[in-house]
Parts: sequence; C-alpha cells; structure tokens
Amino acid sequence: MIIMKNSKFDDIRPYYDEEIPEAMKRIASNVSFPLLASYIYPEQSVEEVRKRIAAFKTTHEFQAETMKLVNQRVIENSITNFTCSGLERLNPDKSYLYVSNHRDIMLDSSLLQYYLFINGFDTTEITFGANLMMNPLVVDIGKANKMFKVERPGGSIKDFYQKSLHLSEYIRFVIKEKHQSVWIAQRNGRTKNGIDATDQGIIKMFCMSETTNKIKALAELNIVPVSVSYEWESCDILKTLELYASEYTKYTKKPGEDLNSILTGILQRKGNVHFEICEPISVAELSLFERLTNNEYHKAVAKLLDSRINTAYRLYPNNYIAHDLRYGSDMYRALYTTEQRDTFIKHMDKLERYDTCDIDHLKDIFLGIYSNPIDNKK
Repeated sequence: MIIMKNSKFDDIRPYYDEEIPEAMKRIASNVSFPLLASYIYPEQSVEEVRKRIAAFKTTHEFQAETMKLVNQRVIENSITNFTCSGLERLNPDKSYLYVSNHRDIMLDSSLLQYYLFINGFDTTEITFGANLMMNPLVVDIGKANKMFKVERPGGSIKDFYQKSLHLSEYIRFVIKEKHQSVWIAQRNGRTKNGIDATDQGIIKMFCMSETTNKIKALAELNIVPVSVSYEWESCDILKTLELYASEYTKYTKKPGEDLNSILTGILQRKGNVHFEICEPISVAELSLFERLTNNEYHKAVAKLLDSRINTAYRLYPNNYIAHDLRYGSDMYRALYTTEQRDTFIKHMDKLERYDTCDIDHLKDIFLGIYSNPIDNKK
C-alpha cells in the first residue's frame, strides 16, 4: 500500500515503513527490552525475541506479530471477559474518526486496535500526548504503532491556536488523503471521576481545518463514538489520590507518573471489559444544527457524542455497589451479590493506608468514580 506523505507533519506523524528497521533495532537493544520480551514472549529466550523484533521491516509486521500478542497477553492476564460490539455499523473500506471516552492511557486505543485487526479492519492512527513522549523506548514503540504526537495546551493563545490547527489539518489529511482512520479521546486526558463528557473544544478543533462549511467539516471525518467500560476502573486508587490532591492544590505530575499509570493499567485486574462501537454521526444529524452559531454547533455535537457514549456504557455490579454505598441506599441491591459487595469494599479499603488524608473523603471520591456512570446514563 502506498502511503501519502506530507513533510508539513513530520513533527507529529508516526514512523514511515522505511523508518521501522532502525526503530526496531533501538527497541531490541534497549536496557528494558528483556522485561518486555519476558511478558510478550515468555516461552522464548531474550536473544530469540531480540532477533525477531530487529527483523521487522514494516508497521504492519510489528502490529501483526508483536502488538497483537501484547493485547492478547493483557486479555489473558488481567481481563476476565473481553467483549466488543457494533462493528457491523462500519464499512471496512472507509476511514473513520473514532472519538472515545478515555479511562486508560494505553488500553482504550490498544484494545480497540486489536479488535479491529482480528476482524479484518485496518488499525487506526492514534493520538499520543507529548507528555508521554519523554522516554525513547516509549517513543519508538508508539510511533511504530501508528501513534502521532498531540501537544498539550500551554504557552500563548497564538501558539495554542497554531498547534490546534496543525493537529486538525493532520487528522483531516490522514482520513481524506492517507485513507487511514484515527483514534482520539473525547477530552484532554483521562476521565478520572467517572463522568465521561466530550470537550466541545475538541469538536471546534476538528472544524478548524475546514472553515467554509461547518457541516462538511465534520461530515467528511466520519465520526464514530466509542464507549469503553471497565468492571474495575483502570488506576482507580491512583485516580482517587490525584483527585483528592487536586482539591487542595494545583496538581503537578511527578516524573515517571504517566509511565507508572501505563504499567498499572496494563497489569491491574480489570474484570470484564466491553467496547461498543456506536452508530456513526450522520450528515442528517449534523444538518439539524445548521442554523446554530459555531459555538452552539460545537456544543450540540459534543452532546450528541455524549448521548451515544453514555447510552452504550456498560454498567457492572461495582457501579451499582458504589452507588448504594455512596448514597446509603439499597436501590440496586438486586443487581449484585454479597460476595461482590465484600470484594469491592475490601478493594476500596486499600485507601486506608493513606492515613495522612481524610479517609472518608478519599472513599467518597473513589465511590464517585464507580457510581457517576449510573447518573450519566440517567
């Protein structure tokens, strides 16, 4: 397959196939490689795996041989039951912009890629926060896995505008000219409090690269909302502590914190995990908002995505347990067992080790992470 190139995007794009061999050699020689090799290929020696990885010549080989195995290991080792639905809503020959709720730094996009791949769909390009591109190994693995860099907001208004426009132009270029799909989160950063809400600024960014017609601007991106649900919320303890700290001071991430969240998300038990590929946003739906101002249009489309994502979000016993515990009721008592309740409370009680904090408040935040999805559906 011939990949369309544009040097304008060299600062953010993934690797081209001709850049893969050198990237694979760097990955294979990295000091952390033996640890990765033992997780992905536990039955092979490090040297065997090193030769295998160093021999890859294309992104497709890397994804088909290694990233597929990575996701299989995650599913085997930390997921009780992995389910997906909604693929029948898509055309395998069409390029889409998947807009997903965001609960885990890596797995939300990675598991979707796996599901698309094993069902004969091409994998997507994936947004990848610049804050994660600090480690050379992570950069090589990410860019070899079709990830492209997204700059976080900051600096002057002019600088933020230029970066947003650049990102918008790249997304449109990937979908319209490279004929590849794109995955992006519905907001900047993971949802930490359990309230999935699309940032209307994301919708505004999509439109920046097509200013002649706001309906066309979104219609030609073929937006598909994606709803991902974890029985056990990824990094729930870490998210609780971050939300608690942010109430008292401006929260600043510590060095290596994102990498710790990536590893925790991969290794932590997740129970049941479900992905729902929702009905794509249609031209007819967008046209209903034609008379709105641009600002109202962005807000209306964001709400449309929220409606799809929250409706499709799959609730588990933990959500009902948390809601009953938080509000002191038995409203959902028929939807979980005593054993499930005891297991949930035992996990929540791990917060008691942080005895310099207000434990009751910590637990309320924790319960909110699990109970808010119920209120979102309402």
